[in-house]
Amino acid sequence: MKNSFICSLVVLALLSLSRVGFSLFCNDQNEDSITIVVDQSGHGQFTKVQQAIDSIPAKNSVWTHILVKPGIYKEKVIVPLDKQCIVLNGHSARDTVIQWADSIEVVESATFTVNAENFKARNIKFQNTYNENTQPGDLNSIKPAPAFQTTADKVSFYECAFLGVQDTLSDLQGRHYFESCYIEGAIDFIWGGGQSYYQRCTINATAAILGGLAGFITAQGRNSDTDTSGYVFNEGTVMGRGTVYLGRAYRQYSRVVFSKTYLSNVVVPKGWDSWKYAGQEQTITYAESRCTGPGADMSERVKWEKTLSSAELDKLTNVNAFVNQDGWLQKQPF
Repeated sequence: MKNSFICSLVVLALLSLSRVGFSLFCNDQNEDSITIVVDQSGHGQFTKVQQAIDSIPAKNSVWTHILVKPGIYKEKVIVPLDKQCIVLNGHSARDTVIQWADSIEVVESATFTVNAENFKARNIKFQNTYNENTQPGDLNSIKPAPAFQTTADKVSFYECAFLGVQDTLSDLQGRHYFESCYIEGAIDFIWGGGQSYYQRCTINATAAILGGLAGFITAQGRNSDTDTSGYVFNEGTVMGRGTVYLGRAYRQYSRVVFSKTYLSNVVVPKGWDSWKYAGQEQTITYAESRCTGPGADMSERVKWEKTLSSAELDKLTNVNAFVNQDGWLQKQPF
């Protein structure tokens, strides 16, 4: 993870410099938009998702609806930072799949990467199959292999699925919203420095593959006490096989909150791990509020877990206060 973090810092720094001149407003959702159909059978404009992305003009400001017909699309897709205002819509996450198998450097291996602002996906499964044949306990064979990576602001997902083993969802930077999504993995499978809200999502831990070792759901990388990033999980479910920590501190000010979430017995009694920041836990914000289930038993939780005030919780668990301050979610169409 150390090398992954260094690589991600370099990539994010370069992207931040590149974004100058690319922060555009999308047209009003009620104005004319463009629809592109992707269909493997040849009954659309394109047979691959990347072809549809490539057809969108640079510095796009017109909402472009990419309708993906059912099928398994085996391709690696990148949405560059000058292809904004895109809505990617499948039939359902069960039968509309974008799949690849790659594990080079973690920031280069994602099946689907979004670097452009104002991106929305619905009813799509994103999958990285690199680790799928790993035998239980064969830890040396497991490599970081993200299914999805985003470095962009104003990115949302509805009824999508993200499948992998390690680093499944590279939630690296920007404000993101996930609703009724399914996220699967075993090690740090939601990680990065994103500022993200997960509403009614199902988190499925596949940590049994680790041969008795516990996995980690989150590895959030908040850098300072003024950094607005963090992960909030609200009204969801944590389930699976094996055992997992709710999170480990990827950076010194890591911040994760589980609110009104059902926690199954897959959650280890301690709940959280400070990782390489042992002894510096006062800067870490890990909290639970009104969670239920056997995994919500607080009797053996780490002593340094935060107890947040009602005001502090509201700032984090209120989606409009945490990620939707400027109403961008309501401005995204389809």
